[in-house]
Amino acid sequence: MKFVRFLMKNSALANAPRHIDHFSKFSPSPLSIKQFLDFGSTNACEKTSFMFLRQELPVRLSNIMKEINLLPDRLLGTPSVQLVQSWYVQSLLDILEFYNRNPDDLSVLSGFTDALITIRNRHNDVVPTMAQGVIEYKESFCEDSITTQNVQYFLDRFYMSRISIRMLINQHTLIFGGTTNPAHPKHIGSIDPDCEVVNVVKDAYETAKLLCDQYYMDSPTLEVDQHNAMSGSGPVHIVYVPSHLYHMLFELFKNAMRATVEYHESSPCLPPIKVRVSLGGEDVTIKAGFGYGLPISRLYAKYFQGDLQLYSMEGYGTDAVIYLKALSKDSVERLPVYNKSAWRHYQHNHEADDWCIPSSDPKNMAIQKLQHYTKTQVN
Repeated sequence: MKFVRFLMKNSALANAPRHIDHFSKFSPSPLSIKQFLDFGSTNACEKTSFMFLRQELPVRLSNIMKEINLLPDRLLGTPSVQLVQSWYVQSLLDILEFYNRNPDDLSVLSGFTDALITIRNRHNDVVPTMAQGVIEYKESFCEDSITTQNVQYFLDRFYMSRISIRMLINQHTLIFGGTTNPAHPKHIGSIDPDCEVVNVVKDAYETAKLLCDQYYMDSPTLEVDQHNAMSGSGPVHIVYVPSHLYHMLFELFKNAMRATVEYHESSPCLPPIKVRVSLGGEDVTIKAGFGYGLPISRLYAKYFQGDLQLYSMEGYGTDAVIYLKALSKDSVERLPVYNKSAWRHYQHNHEADDWCIPSSDPKNMAIQKLQHYTKTQVN
């Protein structure tokens, strides 16, 4: 029996490239937060979710797996990247086992949910493992600026794809996994239909403050004010994924606290971190002072068509501004797709930069150009 299972596994692995080629020809289907809510409402249909995910997850996995293969061979050859690739291949094969299963069979639906939980756990360390692969590559080989740009382009798309895949998996497993979160009984999966933004701000601050106190024996205080342009007063509520917002804020607070403590280490007291939450007709804005955001925090913001911007002023600090869509129908997934346009980004035939590069000696350069121009005119 073990030998039979061994043969079946090897056969499935051998067919993996064919499956990846097939599903990568389809574009992912982005969902809005409103659609996620509709999927998980009181009339949620596990069969519908199952039939959607067994098609959509292979498409999202295969699209990004095609891009992995466009990375430099030496980066692909690192043990860490190979490990990540093996996780993705295995997860694709796990889902495809349900591709032709009967959705009316309750044991099939239960088995699918268990498989998704296994996949989610398997991918828990994808971010640090991929980062380790890039470190291994940089330590062993010198990379040019074009390769650096290509790798960063890939990482942004790879991590965005991972966020979207985990979102799909979390929604299904939380809604149909048979257990509810007693702390958040009104959540629809991982979505809070009535997320009070300031509460998430305070939760993220308290966690970052705990770390800051442990490391520096001190931490800046928090000042929060909010402006609700829709109702004129009252707290700001939005339909959003609190864990995503928490991640953005925690990373910003963590870095803001470090910057504040280190910059004011000789001061008798630390200035506070000021946060303003504003709700307009279309956007929600969260502004945290003295912050140094991280790339993945920006990806979380962009995932549902928002953004995270940093505005620095030398000698003063940095303002970090998070923009989120106020309406759930406008909060649509931003998903990478593998196509000719993406493929061209990895090629080395980039055109010359269309901006001037300052000379190290602009005065002499200007004189040389003037002399050359004058000589040309005389001739």
